[in-house]
Amino acid sequence: MCVPGTAEHVRATCDHHAERRPVNRRAVLTAGGLGGLISLLPAPAARAAEQANRRNRLQDLTHTFSPTFPVGAPPAPTRTTVFTIPRDGFYAQQWSFWEHTATHLDAPGHFIPGGRLVTAIDPAELMFLPVEVIDISERAYRNPDATLEVSDLRRHEARHGRIPDRAMVVMNSGWQRRVTIPGAFTNADPSGTYHFPGFNADAAEFLLEKRNITGVGVDTLSLDAGAVTGFPVHHRVLGADRIGLENLAHLDLIPPSGAELFAGVIPWEAGSGGPCRVLAHY
Repeated sequence: MCVPGTAEHVRATCDHHAERRPVNRRAVLTAGGLGGLISLLPAPAARAAEQANRRNRLQDLTHTFSPTFPVGAPPAPTRTTVFTIPRDGFYAQQWSFWEHTATHLDAPGHFIPGGRLVTAIDPAELMFLPVEVIDISERAYRNPDATLEVSDLRRHEARHGRIPDRAMVVMNSGWQRRVTIPGAFTNADPSGTYHFPGFNADAAEFLLEKRNITGVGVDTLSLDAGAVTGFPVHHRVLGADRIGLENLAHLDLIPPSGAELFAGVIPWEAGSGGPCRVLAHY
């Protein structure tokens, strides 16, 4: 997904634990590199890429993948140092985790029999996507069971214009602040029921029927609110052959409208989803 030199420059210039910092696009993109990339994209992505090339800020929306990251269902990830430089001449770890850990993508086949799996998702579907950030953080601070509703979408559009074609519509509930506090991210009650924000099923239905979206994303463990049963948002979104992004980070550091999103996921064989690197460019 990156032209030569991109990964090295991003590592040097973009720390997702730091404040936003400008990125020189000439350093990120080799001479003529983006032009060649754009020529290979479908028309909607190509038009978005042309616009993105005029921007100069990059923000990582990805949590650090670690054994302590909260999970919605066991097992938790584990890692073991298998090779060391003093003993073997090189350093490497072995990880064990399930596909829906930390910042990750849900493919349609995660919930839908016969739905597309990760290997069937064209990388162009995950590039230069308009990203609309719907902020419900004040309400979620007061009520952990808050959901993103149709009224939130209409209020956002009244301020920022109609949600554009191909958009990823993401919920910023402010839940990221809980991720390092033991137990606070899942927020389970004594019965074991989770309490965290998510999309309302009617809001998901509105986006699927009235807008031409690529998918939806959240800064919590699930597209569905924690206390909701039956995963109605998952079934609606993935059932419409759209994608989901969960456990996004730093949504408060990008504008509510006007940024472009990039999501890179490994094409796991028969993968229902997987950890991914998500970046916003604006």
